[in-house]
Amino acid sequence: MSAGQSPVGARFGDWVIAVGVAAALLVTGLSGQRSATNLDLLGYALLTAGGLALAARRRSPVAVLAVTGLCAVGYQAAGFDVPVVAYLFAVYAAVRAGHRTVTVAASVAMLAMLPLAALASGRHDTGEAFAQARGALELAWLIAAGAAGEALRQAERRADEAERTREETARRRADEERLHIARELHDSLTHQISVIKVQAEVAVHVARKRGEQVPEALLAIQEAGREASRELRATLEALRDDDTTPPRGLDDVPELVERASRTGLGATLTIEGQRHGVPAAVGRTVYRIVQESLTNIARHADAGTASVRIECRPDALAIRIDDDGRATPDAAPTPGVGLLGMRERVTALGGRLRAEPRGEGGFTVQAELPLDGGS
Repeated sequence: MSAGQSPVGARFGDWVIAVGVAAALLVTGLSGQRSATNLDLLGYALLTAGGLALAARRRSPVAVLAVTGLCAVGYQAAGFDVPVVAYLFAVYAAVRAGHRTVTVAASVAMLAMLPLAALASGRHDTGEAFAQARGALELAWLIAAGAAGEALRQAERRADEAERTREETARRRADEERLHIARELHDSLTHQISVIKVQAEVAVHVARKRGEQVPEALLAIQEAGREASRELRATLEALRDDDTTPPRGLDDVPELVERASRTGLGATLTIEGQRHGVPAAVGRTVYRIVQESLTNIARHADAGTASVRIECRPDALAIRIDDDGRATPDAAPTPGVGLLGMRERVTALGGRLRAEPRGEGGFTVQAELPLDGGS
C-alpha cells in the first residue's frame, strides 16, 4: 500500500481490479462457441474465481498465487483457451511482497502443468497443447510481471530506509540540541546560583556564630539557593537524558508550601481525596503549577496569605491557588513567561487552566488535569 493511500481505498481498488479481471476472463471464455455442459460451467466458475481471488492479493499474496495458478490450470484442462491474466497479477503481487523464491517455483510448475492441462482437455494433440500453453502464458509477460513487482518492492524498501534515516537524523539533532542547552545552562546559571547559595550560607553561619538572630529573609535565600541548585541539576540531567533521580511531584508539594511559609507568607495546603494512581507527568505538572504560583505571589502580589487546595478525583486532579494580594479585575496583570509555561504544561496533558484576578481581590490559579493525560 502506498504511503498516502487509506486501507479502505486500497481494498476498494483491489476489488475493482479483481472484478475487472474476472469480467475480462469470463467474457473471453464466453466468446468461444461452447455448449452449457457441466465441464463448461466448471470452466466459467474457475475463470471467475481466479479473477476475484485477486481482491486478497495484498493480504495473502502466496495464497492468491496458488489459487490463480490452480484456476488457470483448471480452465485450461476444461478446454478454455484463455490467457492466465489473473496469475500474472498474482505474480506481480507476490514478488512485490518479497516472495521471490515461491513465485519462481510456482511459475516453473505452471510452465509444466499448462501443456498437460491442454492435453487433458482432449481437444489438442501434443503440438497444439504446447502452442496453447505458450499462448496462455507468454514467458516475456511472466518475466515482466515479476520484474515490475521486484522493482516496486525495491523502491518501497529504499523509501522506508530513507524515512528511517531521516528519523534517526532528527533524533540525533535533538540529542545534540539538548546537550547544547545543558552546557549553556550549566555555564550561565550554575556558577551564579552557587555563589548565591554559598554567600547565604556564610551569612547564616556568621550570624549564628555571633549569637545574632538570623533574619527569615536570609534563611529563605539560603533555602531557595539550595532548591535552585537541586532543580538546575535535575534539569541538566534530564536534558542529558541520564536522570537517575525521580522528578518532583505531588508528594513534594507540602515541602514547597512549607518553604513559602518560611518567607513570611501565610501559606496553607489542603489535599482532598485519594492520591493513588496519579501519573508522574500529572504530579510533576501540579508541582510546577504550585511552585510558579507561589513564586509569583511572593514576587508580585504583595499578599499576606495564600491557600493551595488540591482535590484528587477519580478521573481528574483539580488545583486551586488563591491569594489576597493587590490584583483586581480592573487591573489584570499581563501574562508572563511563567504563566504561559503553566498553560502549555496543562494543555499538553489535555487539561484546563484559568488564571485571573478574583472579584473580592487577589489572584486565583485554577487547573484541572485528567488522570489519563500523563499515561
